[in-house]
Amino acid sequence: MTDTDSIAIRPRRGMVGDAALLGFWLAVASLAALTLAPAGWRLGLWHYIVSFELIRVSAYGGLLAGLVSLASLCCWARLPRLCRLLAAIGLLLGSVLAYVPWHYAHIAARLPLIHDITTDTANPPVFWSVLPARAEEHAVPVEYGGPEVARQQLEAYPDIKPVLSDLPPSDAFERALATAQAMPGWIDIVSDKHARRIEASQRSFWMGFTDDVVIRVAPHGDGSRIDVRSLSRQGQGDFGVNAARVRAYLAALKARLALPNG
Repeated sequence: MTDTDSIAIRPRRGMVGDAALLGFWLAVASLAALTLAPAGWRLGLWHYIVSFELIRVSAYGGLLAGLVSLASLCCWARLPRLCRLLAAIGLLLGSVLAYVPWHYAHIAARLPLIHDITTDTANPPVFWSVLPARAEEHAVPVEYGGPEVARQQLEAYPDIKPVLSDLPPSDAFERALATAQAMPGWIDIVSDKHARRIEASQRSFWMGFTDDVVIRVAPHGDGSRIDVRSLSRQGQGDFGVNAARVRAYLAALKARLALPNG
């Protein structure tokens, strides 16, 4: 068999096959960028803004990978078997990489650009034990944003309100503390029984952002009032995470206090 005969029977990729390979490797590179985004921030290699830019690059790269892969798949009959598989992987992976940031951008567009949620916007609970950690991380200030933040919260999350209980403050504090200790993912829980205050933190799964929670129990008539506040350490918006955290705690607390969840 001559060299010419060997070339003739070897599958030729052509431009369509090259497009399939290009889409696949674009998707792989975009996935690598998405993987580096949280790693660099968690390891202290760069500011989280750099991570967000990498996520943006990953999204656009994924979109381009999906389009290129789709274009190559339109010429299915001309694609070698391996290139068909790579094009399919490029389309699937590229679509996912493009969809995830779009999904979060869609969420952010529907929510106010705030990251401080509390059941008492007039007199929010104050943080104390997490202040050194926030300072070390160069976190956003803990001072409440005032009437404008309160207005935006009321419009977006009108259901977030304090919990009122017939229990005396000391008993309500024990229930509030037990609830905090049972919350999934809550860490570094500290309490001040004398002041009837509780603090905790929680880290996000992907980027490892830390949010802080403070709970305050105070006398209210013959019973008690429990207020909660959840505040991010970084960024401006929070995709509704702090509100969801406050809601989850309030629901768990009401269940422990045998109160209607509404």
